[in-house]
Amino acid sequence: MCEPIIELTALTKKYGQFTAVDGLDLTIGKGDIFGLLGPNGAGKSTTILMMLGLTEPTSGTVKVCGVNATTSPIEVKKKVGYLPEDVGFYENMTGVENLCYTAELNGIPKVKAKEKALRLLERVGLQEQLKKKTGKYSKGMRQRLGLADVLIKGPEVIILDEPTSGIDPAGVQDFMELIRQLSSEKELTILFSSHHLHQVQQICSRVGLFTRGKLLADIKLTDELREGNRLSEIYSQYMEGEKDHE
Repeated sequence: MCEPIIELTALTKKYGQFTAVDGLDLTIGKGDIFGLLGPNGAGKSTTILMMLGLTEPTSGTVKVCGVNATTSPIEVKKKVGYLPEDVGFYENMTGVENLCYTAELNGIPKVKAKEKALRLLERVGLQEQLKKKTGKYSKGMRQRLGLADVLIKGPEVIILDEPTSGIDPAGVQDFMELIRQLSSEKELTILFSSHHLHQVQQICSRVGLFTRGKLLADIKLTDELREGNRLSEIYSQYMEGEKDHE
């Protein structure tokens, strides 16, 4: 494996008697596109919040780029770009203005901020929307702007949590192609969390099968596994095995 970028060790999160994440061990290497695949409520978002230092684990450790996310969340924030299911923007501002605001918050000088914002808007296909207020953006356009917002500070890791939710099918394909291109152009480590198996299969190099807070399997996606319904069959077998143990 390449240099470890995300390291989860015996990671557990409990809410009273409910265990959201149960003893999770996972290492994601530099340059990996890792798919965290599981149904809604499997614990994927809770795991991500612990990676970001926004939720404190009950036990275990989480390191991102060698930094303990629990004890040093501000340091982790500098290294990670996070795109959730719904992105919030200043809706009376244009995409350029929103990106410049993010850039300046991250210490990028004003002149360079606008230059970088314009370049990123072109990169994500929003160059025709420069004068449009973000309040008039479609869901797909908002997620593209969210991706540019994530990239503007130059992160080492990008975490995408159900990023295609609510986007029309054509927009989903455009977004997935954009992620694939970015991963090939930059030395980014990408965590793609989704309950859509075909999307994970489309862009990821590895996939973790996740349910009820547990990692059932960590699978390298070969060309053979991408063919037909092989990954779907494997996932179904693991899920059936979980039901048999209930």
